[in-house]
Amino acid sequence: MPNAEVLQLLEPEVAPCCPPMTERALTAEEAVRTASMFKALGDPVRLRLFSLVASHEDGEACVCDISDVGVSQPTVSHHLKKLKEAGLLSSERRGTWVYYRVEPSVLAAMGQMLALRG
Repeated sequence: MPNAEVLQLLEPEVAPCCPPMTERALTAEEAVRTASMFKALGDPVRLRLFSLVASHEDGEACVCDISDVGVSQPTVSHHLKKLKEAGLLSSERRGTWVYYRVEPSVLAAMGQMLALRG
């Protein structure tokens, strides 16, 4: 029987883009980073693609499962690239398909930023 070491999985830490907006004003760097994320989501097709990936079973989606959003495949690829550049999605090629997932801390960080002070 081979020696097997059990490794414990750690939950990814939430790395918010910035503090809640009600806590303090954003720095210039935080504003640029945050604006990039929201600008990427400001397009209806990108917002829909992001939503399709985020809500997909197992937290990831094959491009073949999310490409029916009313635009051509090259346009879908363009929008997915913009979401990746903004740090909202990551991808992995498996054979001929590319699988997308929301970056682990993105939704929590965006929610935390928009949260009201407690």
